[in-house]
Amino acid sequence: MAQTGTGAGAGQIGYHVLGIYLNDHLAGATAGTELAHRVARTHRAPGQDGQLKGLAVEVAQDRAALIGMMKALDIPVRAYKVCAAWVGEKAGRVKFNGRLLFRSPLSDLEELELLRLGVEGKAAGWRTLRALADTDKRLDSGHLDELMSRARRQADLLEELRVRAAEQVISS
Repeated sequence: MAQTGTGAGAGQIGYHVLGIYLNDHLAGATAGTELAHRVARTHRAPGQDGQLKGLAVEVAQDRAALIGMMKALDIPVRAYKVCAAWVGEKAGRVKFNGRLLFRSPLSDLEELELLRLGVEGKAAGWRTLRALADTDKRLDSGHLDELMSRARRQADLLEELRVRAAEQVISS
């Protein structure tokens, strides 16, 4: 395990902080997975449903990869954080967007923006783990390189879809 700080017990402090960090990322991945699946089901732009379904599958795979890395590092999953993120994503569906019972034209744009932010956060987490992989052989640096590349492709796709959604909102 990479050492953080100096002196006795510094490794345990680094391990504890890494556990908090990865559980926070797992919470975000949980909310992101739920959001990605919902966006794939409800996004209204024609011809994008296949892209969004594929993205949702990848986001779920990325979450599973994070759990696998946490297991490899002997970091326990904090169920309360995962549960809170799941509930938070559901609560986030209730928003004042100008419509009471139906989706607003803003819904697609806002959801794509949230997904894009989540993917950027995920990529930062992969970069952090990639740096750790240089000193901790429990992590597969090649797999992390692939995950970072996939996050970049996901962000590019989401930006393309977000721009289209923004154009639709502005022109309507």
